[in-house]
Amino acid sequence: MTRLSSFADPLAVAVVGASGGIGGALCRLLDEDARVGSIHAFSRREIAPAGKIEWYPMDIADERSIEFALDAIGETAFDLVLVVTGLLHSGELKPERRLSELSGANMARAFAVNTIGPALLAKHLLPRLARGRKTVFAALSARVGSIADNRLGGWVSYRASKAALNQVLRTLAIEHARGWPDSVVVALHPGTVETPLSQPFTGNTPNARLFSPDRSAAHLLEVVNGLDRDDTGGFFAWDGSRIEY
Repeated sequence: MTRLSSFADPLAVAVVGASGGIGGALCRLLDEDARVGSIHAFSRREIAPAGKIEWYPMDIADERSIEFALDAIGETAFDLVLVVTGLLHSGELKPERRLSELSGANMARAFAVNTIGPALLAKHLLPRLARGRKTVFAALSARVGSIADNRLGGWVSYRASKAALNQVLRTLAIEHARGWPDSVVVALHPGTVETPLSQPFTGNTPNARLFSPDRSAAHLLEVVNGLDRDDTGGFFAWDGSRIEY
């Protein structure tokens, strides 16, 4: 069985944020996929190697950590890179409900993880994508990062950092296409997923719209499989629909 029929066989895959809920689910599904040859899993927290999965330590907020991790795997040319990192709350950092809660330090932390980290990953991983066949670099964004869709306000730091990520990916997609015309660079919205990131904020989410990590991961792989070169620079929801920036 394969969920990635539109890619060349065998695929070399990188999952950044592999120790998280969605990242772990992606690794499991990819490990079961007949067309996947290798899975390079990156995260700060260690995961046990299994099947096709090899783990490497990486902190995306530290560019040297990114360089060390990629040096450790040699000259692998990737077919698929999935960046499934993100920061919504941690300790004193919480989504702002009003302007008075805005903190420069917390905003900088959100941007470091949600925007700068994926940008640095793209800097080092886009040149390592295979040439002459379909490849995809996809990073998790969020619907709340859509400026056009913002009708409620609040969550300034998270919204702004994800909106900035969308702009980074859009900009890099234009440059990347000049040398890799068959490649796709996109932002993905995974839906509302039962993970520690979203758990405090899912009380009013209908069960039908609250996904397990495995279900979200399956949706994301389906979207990735359906992408082609004309989709590069886009922002897509878990069901494949386009989201306005």
